[in-house]
Amino acid sequence: MSLTLRTISREEHLAYIQSLPAASHCQVPAWGDVKAEWRAESIGWFDDRTGEQVGAGLVLYRQLPKVKRYLAYLPEGPVIDWYAPNLAEWLEPMLAHLKSRGAFSVKMGPPVVIRRWSAASIKKGIADPDVKRLRDVEADVIEPRAFEVADRLRRMGWQQGEDGGAGFGDVQPRYVFQVPLADRSLEDVLKSFNQLWRRNIKKADKASVEVVEGGLEDFAEWQRLYEITAERDQFRPRPQAYFERMWKALNGEVPGTMRMYFARHEGENVAAATMLVVGGHVWYSYGASANHKREVRPSNAMQWRMLQDAYTMGAKVYDLRGISDTLDESDHLFGLIQFKVGTGGEAAEYLGEWDFPLNKLLHKALDIYMSRR
Repeated sequence: MSLTLRTISREEHLAYIQSLPAASHCQVPAWGDVKAEWRAESIGWFDDRTGEQVGAGLVLYRQLPKVKRYLAYLPEGPVIDWYAPNLAEWLEPMLAHLKSRGAFSVKMGPPVVIRRWSAASIKKGIADPDVKRLRDVEADVIEPRAFEVADRLRRMGWQQGEDGGAGFGDVQPRYVFQVPLADRSLEDVLKSFNQLWRRNIKKADKASVEVVEGGLEDFAEWQRLYEITAERDQFRPRPQAYFERMWKALNGEVPGTMRMYFARHEGENVAAATMLVVGGHVWYSYGASANHKREVRPSNAMQWRMLQDAYTMGAKVYDLRGISDTLDESDHLFGLIQFKVGTGGEAAEYLGEWDFPLNKLLHKALDIYMSRR
């Protein structure tokens, strides 16, 4: 296949994404509006023989201070045939195009899964005192083609980023936790939850925890719970304006792409979450909870409602997003995987993010700047 790459309209970009079974929410055109501090461009690949569009990418450009040179970032993208044997013929025109746009470095996140671990295997790893990392546990599924993709990228000069990521961008998680929904009944899904999760869902039901959907007018209440969570878990919260912008941008492009949920007890909102939908892939995006009434298990009730809604929409995957690969109970990030593994789903490792320095001097300067920040 001979390919041509060019800038495309938002309409062409969205139509291509909607023709697929699923794609990352970071690769829809409206994600460029969410990331207001970046400049966005939609690019498309076309088959020269038929003229048919065969790929798309959302590129986010971030300018270096005082210099008209840019980091070009394709989060969880581009959306192309990653297993194509002629991968260079897809990526080399992209690099040339981005360089012509003033990019000094390119960062991308191939949406390619390399390994999967079942909940049972992870639990065995947690129980083994010699196992400290997910990668120390034998994977249940290994995708050999993903290793071939990594080899091709290295041969082209792409460099694998650190797990923690770099660049200006919000680094996307390398390890995620997903609940497969395809060819399963909701009863099967619930049965795969561990005993604690099922008990907590019953406890919430018995305590009359109510899960309701919210709207744009409810973001002040969302922010209240989110900032309580940020203080408790010691991270810097995003401003309310960011979530409102996300809601307007994503739902303005395709209504229903972003949803918000609240778990209430005795009329009080005690937990909240946002959910994103693109095709058959549904993500639990952000979560928040109060410091009290945790004993009525609002978060479990809310996740179960969101998962049921995803199933009703015909989703193939309910994605609980990022986890650390730590299985060390003394690590402060351990609770994240412990909570998510209770759903009986599976951990997935993506290829991670990759960098291509178009200008090695500026790329190195960026690395130094980020390491000192």
